[in-house]
Amino acid sequence: MRNEMNPLDGRGFRRRRLTRSGRTGSLRLAGLVCLLAMHGSAAAQGGGDVSYADVAPVFAERCLMCHSGPAAPLGLQLDSYEAVVKGSANGPVVVSGDPDASELVSRIRGTSQPRMPMTGPPFLSDEEIVMIEQWVAGGLVEGPADETVAAAPPEPRLPAPGEPVSYQDVAPIFAQRCTKCHTDNGLMGSAPEGYRLTSYEAALSAGDRVRIVPGNPGASELVRRIRGLSFPRMPFDGPPYLSDEEIRVIEDWIAQGAPDSAGRPAGIPVGAKVRLEGTLEAGWRLDGLPLIVTGRTRIDKSPRPGDYVEVRGRLDRAGNVRVERLRPR
Repeated sequence: MRNEMNPLDGRGFRRRRLTRSGRTGSLRLAGLVCLLAMHGSAAAQGGGDVSYADVAPVFAERCLMCHSGPAAPLGLQLDSYEAVVKGSANGPVVVSGDPDASELVSRIRGTSQPRMPMTGPPFLSDEEIVMIEQWVAGGLVEGPADETVAAAPPEPRLPAPGEPVSYQDVAPIFAQRCTKCHTDNGLMGSAPEGYRLTSYEAALSAGDRVRIVPGNPGASELVRRIRGLSFPRMPFDGPPYLSDEEIRVIEDWIAQGAPDSAGRPAGIPVGAKVRLEGTLEAGWRLDGLPLIVTGRTRIDKSPRPGDYVEVRGRLDRAGNVRVERLRPR
């Protein structure tokens, strides 16, 4: 009986193995094709033909509003071949022949955060990302000397008073003056108090407390810091501090509801904590900001108008500050 069954079992076994093997091979091939499509393999698409002269216009159009000049975040300037290859204060951002190991590529892909450019979305197109990947994979070819300089774009026009302001208008200001510290691995190490200004979501985060209160600039710690109403004044490396026009644009943005790049205003984080400092004025006002003080408010050391005080509280539905504790500093 064993002799009668073994041949059938063997044939069936062999057929099953062949079927599985063929299916596995097809899946592997499909996976390889998807991988090449996703990452724009420079080897498969002629990456060696791409030079810095090809990618420089992309940098000029989408990156240089922040990454140029002495205020570039972490010193990363993308306005010349030498500057791109040099990298930032944290080291090189492109690794010749290896896009996957290049921080610049990871940031424009969004596999590392914050995704760049900081004003996105929209981010770089798939075609632009693939071209930069090909340039890196092809060995960072410089290209013709007279075509390798990415001219800095014109100074971005700030919205005039009364015009709509979106995150796209304020992000370059944050990038040039704030993210050198308020980012992971910045000039001060980790972001101070964990507050990052590297994306829209991070700027409006209500983690430990809110620094931006949509619709209420006076209750926004960020505004009070850049105006010097709270100490230390920001940016920490000032003076020079932000210009009056830059501060006005940030205040207008918050007053309009802190809209994202598409113009959609943010909601008020009801119940979120706030921590403000400033000069107390009569009628429970903080540098003109009305405070809601109730019988439950803890008031320490009898502060008087003219005193520099710290206010801790929470936001109500209208974005007002309901004070939980008030004390001189």
